Amino acid sequence: MEFEFVDVLTLPGNPAKPNEDSFAHIENAAVVFDGATGLGEPLMPGESDAAWLSHFGARRLMAHAKTKRAKDAIRAALADAENSYKGLRRRAPVATYENPFASMMFIATNENGLDAFWYGDCGLLVKREGAAVEIIGDTFEKRAMEASRVKMLADARGLAPAAGVNRPEYLEALRKARNRVNTETGGWLFGPDARAADHASHAAIAASAGTHLLLASDGFLALATDYGRYDADGLMQAALSKGLAALGEELRTIENDDPEGRKFARLKKSDDATALLLKLTSRA
Repeated sequence: MEFEFVDVLTLPGNPAKPNEDSFAHIENAAVVFDGATGLGEPLMPGESDAAWLSHFGARRLMAHAKTKRAKDAIRAALADAENSYKGLRRRAPVATYENPFASMMFIATNENGLDAFWYGDCGLLVKREGAAVEIIGDTFEKRAMEASRVKMLADARGLAPAAGVNRPEYLEALRKARNRVNTETGGWLFGPDARAADHASHAAIAASAGTHLLLASDGFLALATDYGRYDADGLMQAALSKGLAALGEELRTIENDDPEGRKFARLKKSDDATALLLKLTSRA
């Protein structure tokens, strides 16, 4: 089995800032990364540590997936990220929140279909012929809770929810939460930390040729999880019938109509949004 490319979309949340999402695919593997917005000064060369990590991670993961099993490819890519980060950073971080992290959805073919491994809130929709869409990942379960937390944080500080991640009124709480990343209490993300290899969530997915797969960052999945425009089946059908570019326009229209996040609570008007649509096919 192998993956056939169908469509892709990747949009920056703010055209004036780096897109901290990334994607990549080869015949037997594919990935979407969503870099976590930095909460301090950059430590790496370039405009954004999160963008560096998501793009570096995608490149290295695909390179290793050509010759390694999926779990071993993740382990090797994390080790590469740790080594490169230590070699290139301007100084050692003084707190965990200064490190770059990313959510990830990574899939690789196997003899029965595919394996999915993920960190954080990227997601995967699996559409087998004649069956309902299967949701892989945690995004659909967690987004309502996240929106509630954002609203509480904004109300407590007298701000519009989408005032911006780097507002001083938000930073203390966000840094406190980020400092728990890659601990048993804070959950695990892809980052310059080889220990994370043992903490990726995993699902073995039985699938045959003709199955469609939609990997996406939470910024794109907001069409279903946050804004209620689609359910999982409707989002996949729209991706196949309308195309991802049309869904990107629809996404930004919703957000532009609610710039302060009063209707749909979120920390910024628009997030980076990436979706990769593939089809599982038999090897020639």
